[in-house]
Amino acid sequence: MPIYEYRCPQCGEKFEKLVRLGSNAEVRCPRCDSDKPERMISLVAHTSAGSDYSTSYSSSCTTST
Repeated sequence: MPIYEYRCPQCGEKFEKLVRLGSNAEVRCPRCDSDKPERMISLVAHTSAGSDYSTSYSSSCTTST
């Protein structure tokens, strides 16, 4: 189940909600209970299986002497 980010246009509250795929469940603002929060575009982090962040990026940051 994906986690979506929302912003309420009435009170400005930003929040996350776990939503089941294909669900038509109503999302409400936890602060003001508005039924019109807007889903925000989220950034996605991607890593490939088996890669090690510390080793894959540390080699490009080293300098030779």
